[in-house]
Amino acid sequence: MARITETVKHLLIINGIVFLSTSLYGKYIYNLFALHYYENTLFQIWQPLTHMFLHGNFSHILFNMIGLWMFGSPLEQLWGKNKFIFFYISSGLGAAALQMLYSSYDFNSIFEILVSNGFNSDEIINTIKTNRYNTNWLSYISEKQLSHLNESFNLSMVGASGALYGIIVAFAFLFPNVSLFLIFIPIPIKAKYFVPILIAGDLFFGVSNSFSIGPIAHFAHVGGALTGLAMMIYWRKNQFKKNRWDL
Repeated sequence: MARITETVKHLLIINGIVFLSTSLYGKYIYNLFALHYYENTLFQIWQPLTHMFLHGNFSHILFNMIGLWMFGSPLEQLWGKNKFIFFYISSGLGAAALQMLYSSYDFNSIFEILVSNGFNSDEIINTIKTNRYNTNWLSYISEKQLSHLNESFNLSMVGASGALYGIIVAFAFLFPNVSLFLIFIPIPIKAKYFVPILIAGDLFFGVSNSFSIGPIAHFAHVGGALTGLAMMIYWRKNQFKKNRWDL
C-alpha cells in the first residue's frame, strides 16, 4: 500500500473535518461554500476554491479521498509539496470553470428562447429562484429544457472530484503502464487506457439527454482532467527546453 504523503494527509484531514462540520451546520455551510451559479444570489467569489473541500455524502467523500491517497501520494513524492498543491488546486479551479461555462451555456440558450417569445427576463429569473415555472413556458421549451433551466441556475456543486481528475490524468501521464484494479472493472487495466475511458464516460453522460447516473457534474470532471493534462504537457515541454543544449 502506498505511503500517505504529508500534503495528501493534510488534505484528507481537512476534507474530513469539513465533512463532519456539515452534519452540524449543513445548509449554512453549503450555501456559503458550495459553488453556485454566478448569477445566483448565493454565489460568492471564494466558492470556486472552497467547493472542492465539501462533499454531498459519505460515499462521495470516501471514493474521492481513496483516489486522492492512491494517485496523489506518488505525485507528491515525485514533485514535492508546493508543486503538488499548485497542481491540485489548479485542477479544481479548472473543473469549476468548465462546469460554470457549461451551465451558463445551458441556461442562456434556454433562457433566450423564452425571452424571444415575449416572456419578461426579470420575471423568468424571479420564477426560477423559487424553483417554480410558468406553465405557458412549456409551449416553447420541453420539460427536459425546463429541468435544465432550473438545474443550471440553482447549481450547487461540491466535491474534490474535479481536482482528483487532474491528479488521475497526471498519474497516467507519468505512469502510463501501471495496472489498476478497480471495483467496477474487475480486471487489471493500464492507466493509459483507463483515463481516456473515464473521461469519455463523463463526456457521454454530460451531453446525453437520454442517460443519467445521478446529480453528477460531469463537465467539472472533464474540466479538471483537461486542466491537469494541459499542465502536464506544458511542464514536459518546458522541461525539455530547460534540459536542451543549444549548439
